[in-house]
Amino acid sequence: EISVTDDGFEPTPIKVKKGEPLKLVVTRKTEATCAKQLVLDEGKISADLPLNKAVELSFTPTKAGQIKYGCAMAKMIAGVLIVE
Repeated sequence: EISVTDDGFEPTPIKVKKGEPLKLVVTRKTEATCAKQLVLDEGKISADLPLNKAVELSFTPTKAGQIKYGCAMAKMIAGVLIVE
């Protein structure tokens, strides 16, 4: 579970496993942010984040390392998945 708060995406970083299906449940809990969408390039995900509504996003990480995700404004507000 990930929350979008006044401080950004929380928690971050999140450790995940390469090759294992991943389900992120993201809830935007503030209006005071540009993070009204979540963009995750590796999973080809671009999803709207309505206020106070959980959004489920699924993909399978295919390579080890760090994957940055964030807002639609060039990920100015961002989080990191650490794929092991």
